[in-house]
Amino acid sequence: MSSWGRLSALPHDVVELSDRATVAAALARSRPGIAYGLGRSYGDVCLNPGGTLWRTAGLDRLIHFDASTGRLICEAGVVLRDIQNLFLPRGWGLAVLPGTQLVTVGGAIANDVHGKNHHGSGTFGDHVLSIRLQRSDGEEIVCGPAERPDWFAATVGGLGLTGLIVEAELQLRRVPGPWLEAETIAYAGLDAFFRLSDESHPAWEHTVSWIDCTSGGAGGDAGGDAGRGLFLRARPAAVQQGAWRARRLAMPVSPPISLINRLTLKPINQLYWWLNQRHLGPRIVHYQPFLFPLDAIAGWNRAYGPAGFYQYQCVVPRENAPAVIASLLAEIGRSGAGSVLAVLKTFGERWPPGLLSFPQPGTTLALDFHNHAGVEALFERLDALVVAAGGRLYPAKDARMPRAMFEAGYPRLGEFVRYRDPGISSAMSRRLMGG
Repeated sequence: MSSWGRLSALPHDVVELSDRATVAAALARSRPGIAYGLGRSYGDVCLNPGGTLWRTAGLDRLIHFDASTGRLICEAGVVLRDIQNLFLPRGWGLAVLPGTQLVTVGGAIANDVHGKNHHGSGTFGDHVLSIRLQRSDGEEIVCGPAERPDWFAATVGGLGLTGLIVEAELQLRRVPGPWLEAETIAYAGLDAFFRLSDESHPAWEHTVSWIDCTSGGAGGDAGGDAGRGLFLRARPAAVQQGAWRARRLAMPVSPPISLINRLTLKPINQLYWWLNQRHLGPRIVHYQPFLFPLDAIAGWNRAYGPAGFYQYQCVVPRENAPAVIASLLAEIGRSGAGSVLAVLKTFGERWPPGLLSFPQPGTTLALDFHNHAGVEALFERLDALVVAAGGRLYPAKDARMPRAMFEAGYPRLGEFVRYRDPGISSAMSRRLMGG
């Protein structure tokens, strides 16, 4: 079994869950395990080499929907894409969607995922009304913001370690349809990014930026196209458009080496910049290609070859974000490594509901790095900058964060450990929490 980063493929004892009435018995019969949905976490949060994986994709039933309030009760294995496809024609949709819609409800809660609208809508956990949690000792816990809120805070963003999420009640929101009024703006330098970000909140619901990590001079002081990027913003549009058909591509096999490397990185970034010049300015777009651009390429993670890849996603407080982000990009530039899709965005001021939730007020930077000799030394230099700034890394994307960095970045860890289920363990929990 592997996660999305494909850094390992190790044996697991896989237990398929398909009936919520039998989950308690399945957990009781198993060695310590961890829930595994669609495996879209990048690192080891959903892996348990040598132990048990409870695969939850079979827990995919919708239990109840109230069409007057938008409250949906469903099993944990329901996929966000399927909720959207079913309820958008009925005028309802999920309030928060991460960068892929191929995520289960249980995974979205356990990692408290965020989207491009954090500044207005917070995290996925902000729209969860209730969770039914099955503990490995047979105890069932129902928790929510109003009922057993301590258990709710531990479970939302709790990395699947408080028990197995069996079902959840979600608050959907009214939406006018699948179309967005969008605008793409080219910019040069981080000052321009922060100005556009501030100008866009709160009038634009979704904001995100691609930055060319190979263009040099991230602070905009090198002239020309230094630190160039594309700022994307969008908001729901009550318009009628023709039928939209997804264009699907695929990476059917894994190449013998990573297609993203020192030789290809700069030309691929240049091509991405050039292709997007035709989309500058306002336009009406379907929400799927705007919110989930990589979902159009099935198996895109194979492009990094058999050794796999890391994603490094950090958040740093806003007060020193311009200088820290510039330093991070400069360090990456000097290394010769980097990402095709370097994503930069600002989080809002609201703190998330979970004890271990990732977002905090500030700016987040996410990049992919193919697995190669020397990348760990680069990560150590990036870690030092993030820690010094009072930032932290995103566990859902992580495969190598040092334990000391995790403890420094998540000061409520001491509260969280009281809610750990002793019958649940993952590669990440052993690496970062010692068990």
